[in-house]
Amino acid sequence: LLLQVSCLCGSAPCLLCGCCPSAKNSTISRLIFTFFLFLGTLVSIIMIIPGVEKELHKLPGFCEGSGSVLGVQTHVDCSSFLGFKAVYRMGFAMAAFFFLFAILMVCVRSSKDPRAAVQNGFWFFKFLVLVGITVGAFYIPDGAFTSVWFYFGVVGSFLFILIQLLLLIDFAHSWSQLWLRNAGESNAKGWYAALCTITFIFYATSIAAVVLLYIYYTKPEGCTEGKVLISINLILCLIVSAVSILPKIQEAQPHSGLLQASLITLYTIYITWAALANVPIQACNPTLLVRNSTSSATATQPLTTWWDAPSIVGLIIFILCTLFISIRSSDHPEVNKLMLTEESTAREAGEAVERGEHRAYDNEQDGVSYNYTFFHLCLLLAALYIMMTLTNWYRPDESLRMLSSPWTAVWVKISSSWAGLLLYLWTLVAPLVLPDRDFS
Repeated sequence: LLLQVSCLCGSAPCLLCGCCPSAKNSTISRLIFTFFLFLGTLVSIIMIIPGVEKELHKLPGFCEGSGSVLGVQTHVDCSSFLGFKAVYRMGFAMAAFFFLFAILMVCVRSSKDPRAAVQNGFWFFKFLVLVGITVGAFYIPDGAFTSVWFYFGVVGSFLFILIQLLLLIDFAHSWSQLWLRNAGESNAKGWYAALCTITFIFYATSIAAVVLLYIYYTKPEGCTEGKVLISINLILCLIVSAVSILPKIQEAQPHSGLLQASLITLYTIYITWAALANVPIQACNPTLLVRNSTSSATATQPLTTWWDAPSIVGLIIFILCTLFISIRSSDHPEVNKLMLTEESTAREAGEAVERGEHRAYDNEQDGVSYNYTFFHLCLLLAALYIMMTLTNWYRPDESLRMLSSPWTAVWVKISSSWAGLLLYLWTLVAPLVLPDRDFS
């Protein structure tokens, strides 16, 4: 019994020591916090399943049928947008949970700080805190909450998309360097062939996606916004691809090439697709869906679920990026500095594995291996991003009886794609603009 209590309330190693190889205490803690986020995401997904959504009105206090907007009493149909409301409250609960820990862990320098024990242990009580916040969130009345929290979700999602782009750029550079290093060491043409094949697949997929966007999200007459946005991002992708193979860029960064540019291009086209899926014009957006208070759809096809293709892809990218944040340690010192992490060392892990031990060791006695506050802020932004993704970035109107797709969602997504392309372009030209700095 004492051992069980220790595992629930003690340090992170005790939770996984029997079923995993030697690992860092810091990595296990991040994975468990990420599990909390995924658990909240799973609950949100369950709540938007049509059958479950219809039963949410039975939750006490969740649907009172009335609310207030800016002090003016309004009457809200309890049957309207139950899944939408549930996802927003679940997103609020997860965001509040991670914000609480972000504040608690400010300026923790090493595991010797008493607050580090809270970061790396007491998991049972943390779970109770999350459950308590979630239960309280479902008692939040309708009205100003939904309208105001929408903008919190928009800002948080924009920032998390930028984090995704940063991780993608880092991953692309590391991938290219690894394959080129293997090709140079083994002098094998197979690595170069694989590099060219993957690059070709990425570009071919991007070109096919652009053609499909022009076919389905534009019309010969009208839909000017869609045509302009697709064309701008296509031109920007061509520019960054050309810049990546310029002789001066290659001289400053020998590992720079079309693999990174093709991956960034593919992600940019995906963001463009996601943005066009929010264009609030039925003729220009075949996936547009408008729901009224009776949960009916005015689109040509009946509504069965909130899911659409951009949301599914967004969920997959969200899972991969969140896991990457939890276990990552970049090969690039500049990226580690920007993400507030440190390069990993495997010496202690190797020694433990040689001894046949299956445990987690404290690798933060001399200093934390990641910034606790920044990590929780990343999970907070991830919670807001998945909240917006599961609700398709839709927003209720002033009467709270109609959900529609606002232009805000379109411009936020497009702006994030432009910011990502500029960020990647900066990684290419920075060694030329700042020759005195070391970008190796």
